[in-house]
Amino acid sequence: MARVLTLPIVSPFVSQNLVQLIAKRNKDDLEFLKGLIEAGKITPVIDRTYPLSQVPEAIRYLEEGHARGKIVITVN
Repeated sequence: MARVLTLPIVSPFVSQNLVQLIAKRNKDDLEFLKGLIEAGKITPVIDRTYPLSQVPEAIRYLEEGHARGKIVITVN
Protein backbone atom coordinates (compact mmCIF):
# COMPACT_ATOMS: atom_id res chain seq x y z
CA MET A 1 0.00 0.00 0.00
CA ALA A 2 2.85 2.38 0.78
CA ARG A 3 4.21 1.98 -2.75
CA VAL A 4 0.87 3.00 -4.26
CA LEU A 5 0.77 6.14 -2.15
CA THR A 6 4.32 7.18 -3.09
CA LEU A 7 3.86 6.82 -6.88
CA PRO A 8 2.59 10.36 -7.50
CA ILE A 9 5.41 11.81 -5.40
CA VAL A 10 8.31 9.77 -6.79
CA SER A 11 7.24 9.56 -10.45
CA PRO A 12 8.55 12.99 -11.57
CA PHE A 13 12.02 12.24 -10.17
CA VAL A 14 12.79 8.83 -11.71
CA SER A 15 13.47 7.82 -15.31
CA GLN A 16 10.89 5.02 -15.27
CA ASN A 17 7.23 5.67 -15.89
CA LEU A 18 5.55 4.56 -12.67
CA VAL A 19 1.88 3.69 -12.98
CA GLN A 20 -0.66 2.16 -10.67
CA LEU A 21 -2.18 -1.17 -11.73
CA ILE A 22 -5.35 -2.54 -10.21
CA ALA A 23 -6.63 -5.89 -11.44
CA LYS A 24 -10.37 -6.30 -11.85
CA ARG A 25 -11.64 -9.83 -11.39
CA ASN A 26 -14.70 -11.18 -13.06
CA LYS A 27 -16.40 -14.57 -13.13
CA ASP A 28 -15.48 -15.39 -16.74
CA ASP A 29 -11.77 -14.78 -16.14
CA LEU A 30 -11.78 -16.90 -12.98
CA GLU A 31 -13.58 -19.74 -14.77
CA PHE A 32 -11.01 -19.56 -17.58
CA LEU A 33 -8.12 -19.73 -15.10
CA LYS A 34 -9.81 -22.62 -13.30
CA GLY A 35 -9.97 -24.53 -16.58
CA LEU A 36 -6.27 -23.92 -17.27
CA ILE A 37 -5.31 -25.10 -13.79
CA GLU A 38 -7.50 -28.22 -14.03
CA ALA A 39 -6.02 -29.02 -17.46
CA GLY A 40 -2.52 -28.75 -16.01
CA LYS A 41 -1.55 -25.92 -18.38
CA ILE A 42 -0.64 -23.59 -15.53
CA THR A 43 0.38 -24.33 -11.96
CA PRO A 44 0.00 -21.79 -9.18
CA VAL A 45 3.21 -21.30 -7.21
CA ILE A 46 2.65 -21.80 -3.49
CA ASP A 47 5.57 -20.72 -1.32
CA ARG A 48 4.26 -21.71 2.11
CA THR A 49 1.11 -22.86 3.83
CA TYR A 50 0.14 -21.67 7.31
CA PRO A 51 -2.74 -22.75 9.55
CA LEU A 52 -5.21 -20.06 10.55
CA SER A 53 -3.65 -19.90 14.02
CA GLN A 54 -0.34 -18.71 12.48
CA VAL A 55 -1.65 -15.79 10.40
CA PRO A 56 0.62 -13.25 12.17
CA GLU A 57 3.69 -15.32 11.23
CA ALA A 58 2.46 -15.60 7.63
CA ILE A 59 2.02 -11.83 7.39
CA ARG A 60 5.49 -11.23 8.85
CA TYR A 61 7.00 -13.63 6.31
CA LEU A 62 5.20 -11.85 3.49
CA GLU A 63 6.18 -8.36 4.68
CA GLU A 64 9.84 -9.37 4.97
CA GLY A 65 9.82 -9.99 1.22
CA HIS A 66 10.86 -13.65 1.36
CA ALA A 67 7.83 -15.08 -0.45
CA ARG A 68 8.53 -16.50 -3.91
CA GLY A 69 4.92 -17.50 -4.51
CA LYS A 70 1.55 -17.36 -2.85
CA ILE A 71 1.12 -17.69 0.89
CA VAL A 72 -1.83 -19.97 1.71
CA ILE A 73 -3.82 -19.85 4.95
CA THR A 74 -5.60 -23.14 5.68
CA VAL A 75 -8.87 -23.28 7.60
CA ASN A 76 -9.74 -26.70 8.98
